[in-house]
Amino acid sequence: MDESTLLLERFEEDRTRLRAVAYRMLGSASEADDAVQETWLRLGGADAGEIRNLRGWLTTVVARVCLNMLRTRASRREEPLDVPEHPDPAGAREGEYGPEEEALLADSVGLALLVVLDTLSPAERLAFVLHDMFAVPFDEIAPMIERSPAAARQLASRARRRVKGASPLPEADLARRRRVVEAFLAASRGGDFEALVTLLDADVILRADRAAGPTPAPLLLRGAHKVGKGASMAAERVRFTRPALVNGSPGLVMAPGGRLFLVLAFTIRDDKVAEIDIIADADRLGGVEVAVLDA
Repeated sequence: MDESTLLLERFEEDRTRLRAVAYRMLGSASEADDAVQETWLRLGGADAGEIRNLRGWLTTVVARVCLNMLRTRASRREEPLDVPEHPDPAGAREGEYGPEEEALLADSVGLALLVVLDTLSPAERLAFVLHDMFAVPFDEIAPMIERSPAAARQLASRARRRVKGASPLPEADLARRRRVVEAFLAASRGGDFEALVTLLDADVILRADRAAGPTPAPLLLRGAHKVGKGASMAAERVRFTRPALVNGSPGLVMAPGGRLFLVLAFTIRDDKVAEIDIIADADRLGGVEVAVLDA
């Protein structure tokens, strides 16, 4: 067996892992596949005799490809994501991943995690993903981002604090609020109006800014029946929504394609939802702290 055939076989053995690295780096299945394909092309142009540790070489290359893609994304400062009433996170272009598969991939990683990762700098994201998720040593990460191992460790630590977040709530109170939010999400997904009404305070208030839609003006709803009816009609959008820590309290994030589109911040009193603030305006989203809720 010649060296090129052997390299191909070994690359295929590592393809799943490389795609996992790329997906966590980029938050997009189609972009992850592009990064893996670029890694294969670079392998084809490499001198096989100089590659002593193929797995390490492949991890380094795919990470650097992803890092370049993230830096390009950041330098473009992409236009705010225009999500239609029934958002398609994969863009619905032929050959790309459809909403269902993209949602499954996001669930396998954690949608809230993808949202938080998207707020990190490219270097922070690389250091955290490679070290905390794939156990790559900092002395191997450092050259990829042109930093010292100590600096790479600091970047990962900073990212870890952002991912985990913090809540000022006592643990028991946090758990109670989480149960209410998760029950609200489940009822919304099922379009279960009666279940929603039982979770809502009779005088609940829902506020949604202009960017959240569906009206061109900010929305204000009062009363359990009006708010419950609105939530029960949003089952399609809710499939891209998952629990997260929003400003230190359990809330919901909607993130088609792993990109934050809106958050739902809840005020809960006596185990009932008293207020819901839906925030989608880009400037307001920038001031919202999103973190991962521990399992």
